[in-house]
Formats: sequence, C-alpha cells, structure tokens
Amino acid sequence: MSDIINILPDSVANQIAAGEVVDRPASAVKELLENALDAGATKIQLIVKDAGRTLIQVIDNGCGMSDSDARLCFERHATSKIHKADDLFAIHTMGFRGEALASIAAIAQVELKSKMHDSELGTQVIIEGCDIKEQCSCSCPNGTSIAVKNLFFNVPARRNFLKKDSIELSHIEETFRRVALINYNTDYTFYHNGKLLYDLHGGNFLERIAQMYGQNYRERLYPVDEDTDVVKIHGYVSKPEYARKSRGEQYLFVNHRYIKHPALNAAVEKAYTDLIPDHYYPTYFLHLEVDPSRIDVNIHPTKTEVKFIDESTLFTILRAATKRALGQFGLATELEFNPIQEVDFPPAPQGYVPQQPQIHYNPDYNPFHSSGKSGGSLSGGTGATRPKSSQWTSFFDLKKDEAETVTPQQTTLPQTEGEATPSTAEPCLQLMGSYIVSTMPSGLLVIDQQAAHERVIYDRLMSQEGNAAAQQLLFPVNCQFSPADADIFSELIPDMQKQGFEIGSIGQTTFVVTATPAEIKESELQQLFEQVLAEYKGSMMQKFADRRQCLCRSLARQMAMKAGTPLQQAEMQQLIADLFCCMVPHVSPSGKKTMAIIPPEKLFKIEN
Repeated sequence: MSDIINILPDSVANQIAAGEVVDRPASAVKELLENALDAGATKIQLIVKDAGRTLIQVIDNGCGMSDSDARLCFERHATSKIHKADDLFAIHTMGFRGEALASIAAIAQVELKSKMHDSELGTQVIIEGCDIKEQCSCSCPNGTSIAVKNLFFNVPARRNFLKKDSIELSHIEETFRRVALINYNTDYTFYHNGKLLYDLHGGNFLERIAQMYGQNYRERLYPVDEDTDVVKIHGYVSKPEYARKSRGEQYLFVNHRYIKHPALNAAVEKAYTDLIPDHYYPTYFLHLEVDPSRIDVNIHPTKTEVKFIDESTLFTILRAATKRALGQFGLATELEFNPIQEVDFPPAPQGYVPQQPQIHYNPDYNPFHSSGKSGGSLSGGTGATRPKSSQWTSFFDLKKDEAETVTPQQTTLPQTEGEATPSTAEPCLQLMGSYIVSTMPSGLLVIDQQAAHERVIYDRLMSQEGNAAAQQLLFPVNCQFSPADADIFSELIPDMQKQGFEIGSIGQTTFVVTATPAEIKESELQQLFEQVLAEYKGSMMQKFADRRQCLCRSLARQMAMKAGTPLQQAEMQQLIADLFCCMVPHVSPSGKKTMAIIPPEKLFKIEN
C-alpha cells in the first residue's frame, strides 16, 4: 500500500490558518488595528470600501519597520512579542501569535509601506496570495500603512459566504468600537466609501464613550472604581432606568482587550436584580486589570475568550463593585452642585426688635356680590355679605331627570365574513392588567392587550402612505446618536416622515424632532428612537428583509401599550373592534398569538 500522508504546501496551510483567524472583513480589521496599537501609534486611520470586500487600509504613526522586518512579518509564526513558552502567560500586548499578516496575505492582495522614524526612506512590499511580487524602497510618512485589497480573491467559496454590505459593515463598526473604546488615548478616523463615520480624539474613558454613543451618555452612567489585590476595576454602568430589551452596549475589557465571558457578564447583571424588569439588560463599559500570570488569553484564535485562575473571586468582586456604584450614586441627587454666591445681609441696627408681620383682610369680602356698587374692598369694604351655604351647594346638584337621560354609547364590532366576532355591547373584563376577557358565540375570548395593540398599530402604519396625522410639538426635541446609529437613522427619516414624524438634522449625529404621532410623548422620544434602532438593526440582519416592514414592526413594538396598563371599558371594546378589522388579527407582527378562544365545553369540563 502506498503512502497517503502528505505535507501541505505553505500556501494551502496559510489558507487553512486564515480560516481560523480571518473569517470575514471585520477579522482583518481587528488584526490590523491591534498591530497598529502594538506599534505605539497615537493616530490611526481606518479606510474601508465596499464593507471590506474591495479595500481595508490601516494607516498609523507608530514605530514602523525595517526592510527585513517588513518582509519577515508575513511569514507564519513570525512575532516580536514571544521568545519562549513562558511569555504566553505574561502577555501585555494585543496581537502576539504571528499568524495575522501571514493569514491575510494568503487570501488577499496586500501592499505594505513602512518607515522608521530615524530612516530617510521606507520600505514597500507587495504580496499576492503568499507570493511576494515586489519589495523596494519608497518615500512614505513615518509609521506603517497596510492596504488589504480584494479579500478572499483566491477563495471564491468563502467570498460567496459573506453577507450583504450593511451586515458586514456593522461587524466592522463593532470591531472598531471594541478597539477604540478601551484605547481612549489614541486618535481614530474611520472612513467607509469616502464618508467619515468616526472622528475620535484622545481623552479619558468617559469622553470616548460620549464621542462614540452621544453626549447624552454622560448623564446615563455611574462610575465604577474598585482596587483590590486580585483585580482593578474601572469603568461605567448605566442607570437602571436606561436598561434595554437587547444586549446592546455591553463591553467588558481585560488588560485593554475586549473579551466575552458569560460569568462576568452575569455578575454585572446580577447587581441589577430587583432594579430593572425581567428580560431587560443594563449597559456597561468596564475594564478589568488582572495579573497576566493569572489569565490565559491563548485559548481561542481571536483571543476574545479567556480563562481566569480565580473566576469565582472575580465574579464576587465585580458584582459587589457594580452594586456599590448603583447604591452610592443612585441615592445622590441629580442636581448640579454649582457653587452659590452667598448673600451678605447688613447687620440690624442696635436695639432693633424683629416683629412678626401682620396681614389685614376682610373676611366678609365677596367679589361676586351684585349690590350695584362698584365693588367692595378686599381690606374692609362694607355692604359685602358672606353667602349662605345653600346658595352655592345647590349649584352642583344634578337634576334626577337629566341624569337619567345620559346613557353610554353602544358600539358593535364589524362582522367579518365567515368569522364570529365578539359583541362590544357585552362588558369586557381586564385580567391581571394584561389580558382582556370577552364573550363570543364560539366561547370565551382572551386577548393579549399588548400583542393586540401591536398588531393594530402595525397595520395602521403599513397602510399609511404620507397621510399620517402629526402633532406639532410646542418645543422641538433634539435626539443624539452615535455616528453609526446616526447614519442608519438618517436613512430611515423618509419612511418615518410617512408615519407622522417631522425630523431634521443638526450636524452629523444630532436630529431635531418638530412633530410626532399623537400617542407618543416628547420625553420618550430619545428612548423610543434608540429602541427602534436596536429592533431595526436586528431585523435587517435577516436576509431579504424589507426596510419599511422592519421599521413599522419596530415602531409598533415600541408604541404598543405595555402589559399592566389599566384600560377603561370603552378602551377595551375599541381595541377589540380595531383588532378584528386587521388583516391578520390572530398574530402580532413579531409572531406572538394575540388571542385564544376557550370553547364552552372546556370551561365546564371536570376531570374525574
């Protein structure tokens, strides 16, 4: 039998390694940004075209590379950060495996330009699929510029598995935020197809959060600071009232590296027990500094999963630190403690005796007294008499015959062909503040009021084509978003205007709202738009999603009445009438059942 085991060529081995390190454009962005940070860069520029398919370029002002290093960095397992096995447990840098550039070069066309600060000329290296096409001297600024062109050009199967540009761009933005958030001393610019998405300047942690997610986040966060022998914790957690239904801005960093750790995430959420409703999640930006010898970051190719020696201790400390921040700052007043100038009262004259002020008034004064005179005096006019009790109490008496003529208005449901509907003449019952119980010919009808209202609003929004009624606001409301969310929100403005919103833009990330649908409160606009954006982005992740349907579904979900809302008899009857006028009354837009019918035989069935 002949031998069947072969040694793979380097080009094939590099492509296999690339599958572990670079599975989409965002992975290449992560590796290039981390290398720029390890080079000591203070200014980093990210340029992306076609969501990374055509171009990913990172330009930094770091230390640069020599001629030999510029070529050697594309070899497998080439690194300047590890010299022996013990170094794996003393990692203080970002990238260290020595596989990133080799993996990227195996599946793309790469152009590298690098120049050290003490050199007159730099080095240019052009690689295509692991093959070095050219290396020569060139004139370039200090630092390094790496351009990755035509990603997966020689692996068409993997290129075909990439999602649409909007989804791939969202992954790139999330990767950029994870790197830029914790490295807040560095300046960043991010361009996509020539459009500036982020322009971040170095500062402190809170300033970076405000730059990325809006200045209103300064008022939403509590600081967390804890220093122990095991871990140092620094960062911010959101106030309980700003909890969301989705796990949006939840960032956990260890030694300046973003990580995913379910246990530590649960520690933060446990601190919010009894402070936020079920299925709501807090926002947090937390950085943990741990001794590198007590952590293993080498268990996953992307280095987002780590292991701790004393995980249970970290869990307890992190939960306690979060609870302390919520308790300490949650009880503090929201007023700004600006220094108030003291009022200097002159001293009283010698021998001055303070006296209690006296108020003189006429208890018998009646401004409605019709005596023919020009009116009485408040302080003591004559001719005004106190009215008798019988003269004003009789004003509120309602005649019995008039009261009997008032009858409640009766309404009836529109009858749908082939379907029995409840009669609104029958009284309805609200059960547990969330369900409406009524009768119909086929049995007892139980309606989920939140799901039903969501279906009613969704059908109304979908049927409106620019004719929605708008309520003008007395004072315009400004809403601010992160650059990424502002870009998505600006695309939704034409569709939102059809639903009754009037929205204009002020700058790149701020929008002014001058009119809304009647059922929306001004104070809830910012939170409403943020939740709509979160729902919308989740819906658009689905393939072949319709933008207008996703927007209407998100608006309906946020505008619908919440469970526990008390309803009057007329409101329950009207909701039932509106529900049975819908095209699909049995299911909400999110797929939840709106009603259940209990037949009479099941109501009185008693099992022996």
